[in-house]
Amino acid sequence: MAELILYGSDGCHLCEDAETLLVQAGAHFVKQEILNDDAVYQRYSLRIPVLRDPADGTELNWPFDAEQVAAFLAER
Repeated sequence: MAELILYGSDGCHLCEDAETLLVQAGAHFVKQEILNDDAVYQRYSLRIPVLRDPADGTELNWPFDAEQVAAFLAER
């Protein structure tokens, strides 16, 4: 499974909640700060946190729960 990307921002409590869910699910992911890239910011600023599979571009938008994370991971 390719490493997933969690788009978010420091200080975003929803992003922290999403990260907790991903860790509990055993997901392999990297966090990407949206403020470091204008294009990424424009795409995700109103939607964070967003989990993205760079292999196929599939995204899981917040709000999501443990069951949705498990289903997303199972599809990978």
